[in-house]
Amino acid sequence: MSIDWVHFTPGLSFAGGLLIGLASVLFLYLNGRIAGISGILGGLLSPARGDVAWRLAFLGGLVAAPLAYGLFQPLPLPQIDASYPVLVAAGLLVGLGTRYGSGCTSGHGICGLSRLSPRSLVATGAFMLAGFATVFLVRHVFQ
Repeated sequence: MSIDWVHFTPGLSFAGGLLIGLASVLFLYLNGRIAGISGILGGLLSPARGDVAWRLAFLGGLVAAPLAYGLFQPLPLPQIDASYPVLVAAGLLVGLGTRYGSGCTSGHGICGLSRLSPRSLVATGAFMLAGFATVFLVRHVFQ
């Protein structure tokens, strides 16, 4: 594995991280809610009264933002080196993990860690260790 130094953008990446952090802080400050995607999406399955509009607006923004970006810059073409059954299985496992972990990587890694949540620290550590182990197994053991 090597870094594509021609397309490496630390400044833009840093700015993007700042924007994500600022957005999550503002969301918590203005709405009293954590910007965890799985919780926002999951709340639509059995919504409380008056709880649907902001959830749909948040999720709509997740879809609209890259489309708006695409108006000014070409969107990168995704390269997925997996079959559809593997993608479906992976998606189901991620969904199951977010339920068992009481949140997703964005909720724990961005919002939970910034609030110094011990549960989020453990969850983020578990996410990272599972990712490291998976990459090692796929690239070095099962190849």
